[in-house]
Amino acid sequence: MYFTMFMLGFLYALFALFLMAAGMQLIFIGGIVGVMVVVQYYMSDRLILMSTGAKEVSAAEQPELHRMVKLLADRYEMPMPKVAVIDTAIPNAFATGRNPKNALVAVTTGIQQRLNERELQAVIGHELAHVANRDMRVLAIANFLVTVTSFLMTMLFWNMLFGGMGGRRDNNGGVVMVVYFVTIIVYFIGQLLVLALTRYREYGADHTGAEISGDPGRLADALEKISGTVNTIPDKDLRKLQTANAFLIIPAALKGEGSMNLFSTHPPLEERVKRLRELEQRMRYGLR
Repeated sequence: MYFTMFMLGFLYALFALFLMAAGMQLIFIGGIVGVMVVVQYYMSDRLILMSTGAKEVSAAEQPELHRMVKLLADRYEMPMPKVAVIDTAIPNAFATGRNPKNALVAVTTGIQQRLNERELQAVIGHELAHVANRDMRVLAIANFLVTVTSFLMTMLFWNMLFGGMGGRRDNNGGVVMVVYFVTIIVYFIGQLLVLALTRYREYGADHTGAEISGDPGRLADALEKISGTVNTIPDKDLRKLQTANAFLIIPAALKGEGSMNLFSTHPPLEERVKRLRELEQRMRYGLR
């Protein structure tokens, strides 16, 4: 995970040097993208709640769910996050929030119905781990770099479309084209690195979440149960959670969309379960 973060930073450091050599105004581009990312960062919890239809619930409305979340949050010495419920048969859960003081944990009615208490508690532990590990902050920084290249690609495309390619209005058309194609390559590599980072963050959340709940075996059981159920859900229902796919404990992938590839936000389920089973054995014998 740290190597991936280093490679992402190294890639964009080289890219920045290339852009400066080509005469690009990085401050202007970085400023616009920075504002976009900051707004998204601080509004992420509201945006996800709106897109998924999640409703914040009180302890009076969901006493058992609040009890579980508070128990695990206290165990890891975290502030009590907000709790939300999504009214859908899809069994899933996610967490959001830029820090533990502004966190929210959401579960679906489907996951509450399909998992037993220990499995649901293990899933909530996984979601709290994302908050404790500051995953939102890490991914916001990583996505800032990718968004810069995406924004730059759009600018260069319109520049070439309306400014010409070396005509009167653009005497540096050759340079612009080179910068455009280099930007596409950097964007593609950067996107792959960010997706790899999200997969490593899932492994980290599985491990930390298992420590929070103290029950890696039940988390493995929950992942298998959720995955098996998601495969039976119609695509029209899965689309309800598509906007939050990167945050879900199991992606709500549509039929035909594989998860064992470079473009997946989550690691292969089999590998996650394998690691959790191994962690269960180590914890049983007092090993790390």
